[in-house]
Amino acid sequence: MAAAEPKPPAGAATARRLARSCWSAFWDYETPKVIVVKNRRLGVVYRLVQLLILLYFVWYVFIVQKSYQDRETGPESSVITKVKGITSSEHKVWDVEEYVKPPEGGSVFSIITRIEVTPSQTLGTCPESVRVTNATCDSDEDCEAGHLDMLGNGVRTGRCVPYYHGVFKTCEVSGWCPVEDGASVSQFLGKMAPNFTILIKNSIHYPKFQFSKGNIENRKNGYLKRCTFDEVSHLYCPIFKLGFIVEQAGENFTELAHWGGVIGVIINWDCDLDLSASKCNPKYSFRRLDPKHIPASSGYNFRFAKYYKINGSTTRTLIKAYGVRIDVIVHGQAGKFSLIPTIINLATALTSIGVGSFLCDWILLTFMNKNKVYSHKKFDKVCTPRNSSGNWPVTLALVLGQAPPPPCPCSDEDPGQAGTAQDEGQSQAQAAPPPQPRPTCDPPKQMVDVPERGTGPGPGASQDSTLTDPRGLAQL
Repeated sequence: MAAAEPKPPAGAATARRLARSCWSAFWDYETPKVIVVKNRRLGVVYRLVQLLILLYFVWYVFIVQKSYQDRETGPESSVITKVKGITSSEHKVWDVEEYVKPPEGGSVFSIITRIEVTPSQTLGTCPESVRVTNATCDSDEDCEAGHLDMLGNGVRTGRCVPYYHGVFKTCEVSGWCPVEDGASVSQFLGKMAPNFTILIKNSIHYPKFQFSKGNIENRKNGYLKRCTFDEVSHLYCPIFKLGFIVEQAGENFTELAHWGGVIGVIINWDCDLDLSASKCNPKYSFRRLDPKHIPASSGYNFRFAKYYKINGSTTRTLIKAYGVRIDVIVHGQAGKFSLIPTIINLATALTSIGVGSFLCDWILLTFMNKNKVYSHKKFDKVCTPRNSSGNWPVTLALVLGQAPPPPCPCSDEDPGQAGTAQDEGQSQAQAAPPPQPRPTCDPPKQMVDVPERGTGPGPGASQDSTLTDPRGLAQL
């Protein structure tokens, strides 16, 4: 007698059935349920939202922002400047070598328009400036010997001496004498300064696109010696008059020359490299950079000294200079068509159109008069078996619809009657050996509008549909 073959464990069979179910479900296609609502006002809102989103992406994103392009910001740049002109003050004639600081011709330089000169300073002792805190005194006891004030002009000797002019006294200091307040002379250099010419030579390079360009036109025969900047006729002649720069910045030249200030010359290179290189042109703008409306920090000045020797002793001339500081600032961006940003922005545009559906669904289910009816039509409620097995593979197979569902009381019948029917079925099974049909649940309840009596199929049709579709899949 042959030995009985061992039966595979129930768990292995369930795992194989689950694997087959997952493999079969992998190739299924799922699509959302679509409800068509015949409401003109809601339809107008839906189409209007879609139109606004399309206009935003077509006009602003693609036309104004040119989001279909790959971009590079902050070009590599070099700036060379050169100032020409002469002017005069009450005592002398000034040329470029004297009134331009620093003389190297970089992107930041200053043009001196007024100076306060303290000549012939030597190392010695002299009264302290009255502008220094606690510098005034009545006797030597008010002056501490050896005291060094960081905002003063030297080390105090401990003596109280008369000031340069007036009847009051200040503490004596050891340093460069006389101090600035005691003997300074003001000289104005701004008489001819508005006619100074400034050459600003600039070249840029965008390494991502290997694009380079400069702001000087390639001409011969001394073109730069005869031209000055004009936005229409001489765009590539970057020679500016100082008065023109100050005027374009909206400032009064006389006031600016007296107290000084900082003017920015901004060169903007915005280049659309989908077009020809001739369309990539510099744009110049001018504005004042220092806070002129704040008296404590407005204006611009600096100090420097010129040293020489007289009879073997070191002497210097201290100069406090006021002037117009020019800052040349270069910025810009270049763009060129690229497939990747185009696809990304198109996908964003198509996805954003769904905002209209979300908004209209919110209005439909919240503010409409028949919002409950629409909710019943939009959402289906699927009954989950109550007495399901605790084994998770079986539960997952039931969800996927690949395993026979166990008896579940989805209907509203009395549980006691259900138990009685089940007992009767068991007794009939013992009496009659033929196989029983698969147990089925009632069709899942759907939150839909129930048709009126007499208008839909009769009870026979419902019963037939239950027999042909025992799991109620046609109503999901």
